Amino acid sequence: MNKAELVDKISKDAEITKTQANAAIDSFTATVVATLKKGERVTLVGFGTFSVSQRAARNGRNPRTGDVIKIKARKVPKFKAGKGFATRISSKK
Repeated sequence: MNKAELVDKISKDAEITKTQANAAIDSFTATVVATLKKGERVTLVGFGTFSVSQRAARNGRNPRTGDVIKIKARKVPKFKAGKGFATRISSKK
């Protein structure tokens, strides 16, 4: 499912316009990004938690030449599915 399909689904389910659904999705994603940038978590009970994880510096290999390269440490976004979400995905219909 892409964003346009998600906007269509939300607009139908919530009985709102596609413009309103798109604005809601944009607001949600912007809020999650801003919160993660501050180093905080976003927890949606029953769905999951968005957080930031620190990835350590490490050595890697250039796939073309095989040379060792240094990869800098950096922060990466992480999502951990909540129990309710994981249960609904794994259950059979």
